[in-house]
Amino acid sequence: MDEDLLRALTPTVTGVLVRRGADFAAAEDAVQDALLEAVRVWPRDPPRDPQGWLVTVAWRKFLDALRADTARRRREERVEADPPPGPGRAVDDTLQLYFLCAHPSLTPASAVALTLRAVGGLTTRQIARAYLVPEATMAQRISRAKRTVSGVRFDQPGDLTTVLRVLYLVFNEGYSGDVDLAAEAIRLTRRLRAGTEHEEVAGLLALMLLHHARRPARTRPDGSLVPLAEQDRRRWDTRLIAEGVEVLQAALARDRLGELQAQAAVAALHADARTPEETDWVQIVEWYDELLRLTDSPVARLNRAVAVGEAQGPRAGLAALAGLDPRLPRRTAAAAYLHERAGDTETAARLYADAARLATTLPERDHLTRQAARLNARLRG
Repeated sequence: MDEDLLRALTPTVTGVLVRRGADFAAAEDAVQDALLEAVRVWPRDPPRDPQGWLVTVAWRKFLDALRADTARRRREERVEADPPPGPGRAVDDTLQLYFLCAHPSLTPASAVALTLRAVGGLTTRQIARAYLVPEATMAQRISRAKRTVSGVRFDQPGDLTTVLRVLYLVFNEGYSGDVDLAAEAIRLTRRLRAGTEHEEVAGLLALMLLHHARRPARTRPDGSLVPLAEQDRRRWDTRLIAEGVEVLQAALARDRLGELQAQAAVAALHADARTPEETDWVQIVEWYDELLRLTDSPVARLNRAVAVGEAQGPRAGLAALAGLDPRLPRRTAAAAYLHERAGDTETAARLYADAARLATTLPERDHLTRQAARLNARLRG
């Protein structure tokens, strides 16, 4: 059973049903039923035309549900009984599904869930396990999301920026349950890039690939975080780095710089350094300057301040950090790092402890607590 093939065909088959007259919610339900049927039948009787098989079965599932709903008898009469599968317009349909599932009327959590199910082909159970919530909770979330977008025309232009934001949310969830969401986000972004030549789609794909390449070195066997400067760079995936750089260079060559391309350029400079000492911090600061011209993001300003501290010295980094909101996530941790670099161990230890109390994840809190303990031990010695 080729589960990757099933998931890859999901948006195409859904699009075919919608274009035949099914509303999105009913089409998506029918496709999920067809996928379950494929899991049951294909191992002993694989079809010669997998897409055609799924379209045929999903269409029949849709008609069965339609006939069972007496309130929709009139609509049933307007639908052709059982048309041949025929080729689907895979690229167009898939792109429209991305737009529909990331519709601005949806909350980010709902958009993510709907994208993973309707475009990614994941089951509700898989999505629930990945997000560590009960299956019933996730089913309700997906059901509400489908109702919300049920009145949106399938061919209505969508907001690509929202789609990219949703995919990046998926990517940043990483791995949990039995689904690798980071890998799934990369797969979906590859598919999106096949349907559009927009530079920021390439920028997001490059950013994901470059970050994902460092994943094997990012944590220790006990789950604790390994800071970038301490990572074993021999464990970085050079194949993903090469692909990410190639995708980024092709996007940058079109000379229409966007926020995601600038972020990917920073990631590429980190990936290019064989040792922490070889990192081109001056160029990284320049890319953050470009990023801030595109978007005045507090997070970008925070990251730029740390880069300035590396390029020009910790005092310069602290000066760049001074104007930022103290409530900004990770600002306290950045200040602790720069104070330690400047030789102010006592202040750094206090700030690391403060940052640990503000941390939003257990691995981050443990890492910052260890940093504070390390400096306090030094002070006592």
